[in-house]
Order: sequence, then C-alpha cells, then structure tokens
Amino acid sequence: MLRKKLKELLQAMQINATGRTGSPIRPTLPCAGPLVVENAGMEWRDQGILLKKIRHGETATIIEVFCEHHGRHAGIVRGGASRKIAPVLQPGAQLDLVWRARLEDHLGSYLVEPIRSRAAAAMSGRLALAGLNAVTGILAFCLPEREAHGGLYARTEALLDLLGQNEVWPLAYLKWELALLEEMGFGLDLSKCAVTGQSEGLVFVSPRTGRAVSAKGAGEWADRMLDLPPCLLGLGPAPDSEVLLALKTTGHFMHTKLATVLAAKPLPQVRARFVEVFATDI
Repeated sequence: MLRKKLKELLQAMQINATGRTGSPIRPTLPCAGPLVVENAGMEWRDQGILLKKIRHGETATIIEVFCEHHGRHAGIVRGGASRKIAPVLQPGAQLDLVWRARLEDHLGSYLVEPIRSRAAAAMSGRLALAGLNAVTGILAFCLPEREAHGGLYARTEALLDLLGQNEVWPLAYLKWELALLEEMGFGLDLSKCAVTGQSEGLVFVSPRTGRAVSAKGAGEWADRMLDLPPCLLGLGPAPDSEVLLALKTTGHFMHTKLATVLAAKPLPQVRARFVEVFATDI
C-alpha cells in the first residue's frame, strides 16, 4: 500500500513539473544578447565578420569572428570542414551567428548562416585580396577578446563592402586605419599645431605624440617629423600618391603604438603586403 501511494505521488509531481506526462518543458532561449538559463547554459545571436579559421580535428573548425555586439569572439563550428560549410567560412564573410556554451567563459560552439560572401570581390584583383587580408589580419591581431566595438564594426563592414572598387578603396582604408588607432586609444590629434596652437599650415605629425605640427613649429626638427598630407586632414582630391604617403605616417603609429604598446609583438606582415601592392599599382 505504501509503495502504491509513493508511486502515485511521484506521477503527480512529474505532471506538475511538465504540464503533461513525458519530457520536462525546456525554456526557449531568445537570441538577442547573452542569457543564463539553468540547465541550458549560455546563448546569444549576432552578426559578424569572419577574421580567421583553424581546422579542429577531422570535421570541425574553430573560427574567430568580429561581432557587432560581442567583439572578437571565437567558437567551434561542428562540421566546419565539410564540403557544405567550408566554402561559407571564408575570411571577410558576413555571417549570422548563434553561439552556445555551458558557461560564459567556455569556447562554445557556433551555428552559422551566410549573409553575404566577399570572396568574389576579394578575388577581383591583387589590391582587393591584399586589402581584405590586411583588414582581417590586423583585427585578429589587435582587437581585445570579447569586447564590443560597435563603431569600428560598422566602419569595417562598410570598408569591406567597397572591396573591388580600387579607385576609392585605398582612401577608405586609410580612414579606417585612423578610426582603428582612435578606437584602440592611439588616435592622432590633427586639429592644431602642438607647438604654436594654430590650426593653419599643418604639414607634419610628431612621431612621438601623434599631434600635428606646422612648419614654423617644427623648426630645426622638421627632418624628424612625419608627413601630414592633406588627405589625412580630409582635404583635397586625395590622389593615390598622397594616400600612400599618409599610409606611411599611420603605419608608424600602427607599428610603434598599436603593435609595440598594445600587443608587444610585431604587426602582421599583411599590412606591409597591402601597402606594397598599392604602391606598385599606382
């Protein structure tokens, strides 16, 4: 009799917990932002730009993505090495992502859906391919992990959408590089001369402070200054030769500030390769 009553009690408890006999009700996770759900773990949904991928075992791939709301974020794609999914996982691809993990600090796994591929644009010429490699390589190198940079993400997406338009892409890349330095805390101050305080006649940039300097303010130190072409100030028609000169100036801070101070290691060679290709195409 006691055993029978115990069995009935357990059945009643099961019905109350599920709303019906059978499997317990599982909560449905929303896809906007991270949320901890007991016994279900973490899940969020976002869009992102694929930066790099690494083969993991025989069938899986670890990808690193620059997400709009979750920054540089890695995860495993099950079956990422398959013939169906591998073509989608190309650097620069725009992806719709669902990330899941048991705990927030775990690597986690991705479900991916393609939004648009940039492979055709990247393969349209040497400059486009070198440019794509430079952008994805630099972002994978310098972005802090799992830290959102929404403004930089928007600029990066707009820049990559211009791939293949060689007449505008180098200048767009230069502006993106200035934005990257600003976002990482090494922005250039080109508003006025660091010596005289005047806003006219700015022709140099101090290699130490990143501030603009006029010819008068530079004085006998002019030969140690970096060039400040008008395109860095957003002025003039910005011919390719001027953009190339400006890239040498921003390149100084990419090497001495972004790489040396932030990452304590050399800047990836993909940037030098892009500048080299651009110089030969002028």
